[in-house]
Amino acid sequence: MEKRIGTTAKMEILRALRGRYSTAEKKEKTKILDEFTAVSGFHRKHAIRLLVRQSQMSEDSPNSVRSARIYNEAVCEALIFIWEAADRICGKRLKAIMPELVESLTRFGHLQLDPEVRRLLMKVSASTIDRQLSPVRKHSKQKQKRKQVRKISKQIPVRTSSDWNNPLPGYFEIDFVVHGGTSMAGSFINSLVVTDVCTGWVEAVPLLAREQSFVIEGLEKIRQFLPFPILGIDSDNEGAFINDTLYDYCQRNNLDFTRSRPYHKNDQAYIEQKNGAVIRRFTGYNRYSGIVAAKLFTQLYGAVRLYVNHFQPSFKLKSKERCGSRIMKRYHKPSTPCNRLLAHKSVSTQAKEMLQSTQSRLDPIELLHSIRETQQLMADLCSPKSENAPKCGSLDEFLAKLPEQWRLGEVRPTHRKVESKRYWRTRQDPFEQDWNAILCTLNEAPDTTAKSLLDGLITKYPRKYSVNQLRTLQRRVKEWRAIMAQELVFACPEKMDALGI
Repeated sequence: MEKRIGTTAKMEILRALRGRYSTAEKKEKTKILDEFTAVSGFHRKHAIRLLVRQSQMSEDSPNSVRSARIYNEAVCEALIFIWEAADRICGKRLKAIMPELVESLTRFGHLQLDPEVRRLLMKVSASTIDRQLSPVRKHSKQKQKRKQVRKISKQIPVRTSSDWNNPLPGYFEIDFVVHGGTSMAGSFINSLVVTDVCTGWVEAVPLLAREQSFVIEGLEKIRQFLPFPILGIDSDNEGAFINDTLYDYCQRNNLDFTRSRPYHKNDQAYIEQKNGAVIRRFTGYNRYSGIVAAKLFTQLYGAVRLYVNHFQPSFKLKSKERCGSRIMKRYHKPSTPCNRLLAHKSVSTQAKEMLQSTQSRLDPIELLHSIRETQQLMADLCSPKSENAPKCGSLDEFLAKLPEQWRLGEVRPTHRKVESKRYWRTRQDPFEQDWNAILCTLNEAPDTTAKSLLDGLITKYPRKYSVNQLRTLQRRVKEWRAIMAQELVFACPEKMDALGI
């Protein structure tokens, strides 16, 4: 049957079949059982139990016997009192402490129990305790409404690099640049960088930590430098950006707040390009931390923002077209962010006049000199000073050296590699004990080869030296010959003492 019958009909069929089933033969029992399972939908084993036993489904059956209640109201009241005295612990723990707890409550006069009630309390099981206390626990528990946690990322719309559609000046992409060197352990400077999508205008401020309140302070400081207002912010999915603090800040200031897709760095192509072409170009990849480094970063970014935005033209993508497996990109004519702002129709006349006035007072050589001086201080802060590193000097000296700077190679102190020669040994010198004897042989016969010296040592100490140590001895002898050659020209007492000569 497609549609099963109800419980009442099942009970009536069961009563009618039970008598026949008890007196039927085996084959007839099989037929009755097949018909009953097909009609009722019961499992075959369950149907057999129902037909053999007395009715387990009928509550008003005269053969059903109700079990007598063992634990009366007095036992339940005493159990509740003991449970409260035990600070509402679970049944298993209450069962374990029941004898000691009842004894203590009785001894101090807090509980007077009838002998029968006391006997029942001592024999009650942990499951019975939980069952008796179930309605009490349910009533005592206060229903606490779960606080609705707002997942802020659901409130912030996603925007990709292709969704900008030539926005007005004021829509910025923001990101962090980490100055932790080769390790992310400990504290270090983080640069908060913002880039205008329309014009490529770049601003940056150093932060001592990647924290949401610092991000708000950094944005407020950047807004003071900008010649045009902020209209929107686009960030990645980092916790320092995707939070209630920044979201509420954008809501209060009527700013559009969007985010990129997780694990899609090209969604923030504008800011990612500036992180390398501007920030890393001027700061390098060293590790910086502390207040002193933050002040140097502030000084550096003060000159960089003017130098880059007014005197560093950049390309801007005009169109992108796919031709088979290749992507053809076309760019606008290179221009500085300042010139793009001056040419944009939406920028106010007052802002354009301020930009022109600022640009007329700027000296690019003076800005570059200031940048180099700050970079030198930053390089000195994170690494020892190099004697061969070119110094910046005064502005006149810097200007005089500028045409010949290309001969020096890397002129940015933050990117200059400091050559360091290892002066310590990493392994024990195998010839240390017999080095004085080797020196005596060399002094008597300077042309003696390292191979002949090693052969003499192997003959004298066969278990101490082997032919595999020839290269080590050759290095030592070569170093001795170089120092002896220098001694012919000028004395080198420090190196002679270091070698034990």
